[in-house]
Amino acid sequence: MSNGKSILVDTSRCTACRGCQVACKQWNELPGTKTKQVGTYQNPQDLSSETWKLVRFAEGIKDNGKPFWYFFSDQCRHCLVPPCLDTIQGYTDGGALQDQATGAVLFTPKSKEAPFDEVRSSCPYNIPRKDEKTGVLKKCTLCLDRISNGRPPACVLSCPTGALVFGERDEILQMVDKRVEALKITYPKAKAIDADQVRVIYIVTDDPRKYHEHAAA
Repeated sequence: MSNGKSILVDTSRCTACRGCQVACKQWNELPGTKTKQVGTYQNPQDLSSETWKLVRFAEGIKDNGKPFWYFFSDQCRHCLVPPCLDTIQGYTDGGALQDQATGAVLFTPKSKEAPFDEVRSSCPYNIPRKDEKTGVLKKCTLCLDRISNGRPPACVLSCPTGALVFGERDEILQMVDKRVEALKITYPKAKAIDADQVRVIYIVTDDPRKYHEHAAA
């Protein structure tokens, strides 16, 4: 496999406009999800077979006593060595694939033959979801259909602030290093999460667990 593609997610530039969340729904023709207000701007409350991209909202108090409000555009990380792929392939031939050109990890209709609980627990980021009607496992596809035709993922195209950047993995890794170095001047805790293990690389300015409990492996 070539070095493939990657997405940089700079949470310091995210304004929680949720354009990425909407774009994912539109491009993949995912149905709307019935939700209810539970006292947070995050909506819906979790990923599902119908929601592959979700802007998570988190609030609390920093170590210095000041409040924080963090946004985290959650999705499949498309691991370089995806444990979900190994788990599914252990039960069915062709239930999950990894595109050789891009590194995108895809679930196929045959994924329904694999035990969902095992697949989900094998993912360090708690991403896979099951379509309760068909049994097929679902998640972000990295917009393989778009990038195979020279177009960026729908979520990246929709981002108005530059929080999402898509490109060749080597170039994205260089960009990640530069952004983290620049952010450390103002945010000493700035870091990239699992950059050497995943293709969707998050940059945070604080403890990753303050953004989302599954932010860090």
